[in-house]
Amino acid sequence: MPKAAQDDVTEGTPVATNAEDQLVREGDIAGDYLERLLDLLDYDGDIDLDVEAGRAVVSIDGGEDLVKLVGDRGSVLEALQELTRLAVQQSSGNRSRLMLDIAGWRQARRAELTDLGTRTAHSVLESGESAKLRPMTPFERKVVHDAVARVRGVSSESEGEEPRRQVVIFRGA
Repeated sequence: MPKAAQDDVTEGTPVATNAEDQLVREGDIAGDYLERLLDLLDYDGDIDLDVEAGRAVVSIDGGEDLVKLVGDRGSVLEALQELTRLAVQQSSGNRSRLMLDIAGWRQARRAELTDLGTRTAHSVLESGESAKLRPMTPFERKVVHDAVARVRGVSSESEGEEPRRQVVIFRGA
């Protein structure tokens, strides 16, 4: 192996040379961690790694048992995402913002929340009455805020303390 290539490898793991490489490395570490987890559980699933919007994104699809790894309103998925982030941090030494999706749950949830945010924003615009949505996770709130931001004449903000933090939509921009 040429000397330059040797310098970029530490115990078989490529050393990140830029931000994109770091995110790819995070995805690889997460993929390995999740693959071991699926093997332990004897679940089938295909792991896909990507980089989107400055974060590593890992998706697991394919097995019918995977829905059990989502849990009620994504609670198990959120816990697995945190465990995966910790595994990446332990291995890489860097705090990770990795996003995990299982069985397309986050993607479907994103579509639902975008619709909710858009419909509620239009309702607030018509009525002039502010609307307070039920408590949501940070992921859910961000999706709603992004949807509201695309409707002219309304704004949104989060209020309250975790885990009861919620989005409030009001007239005015």
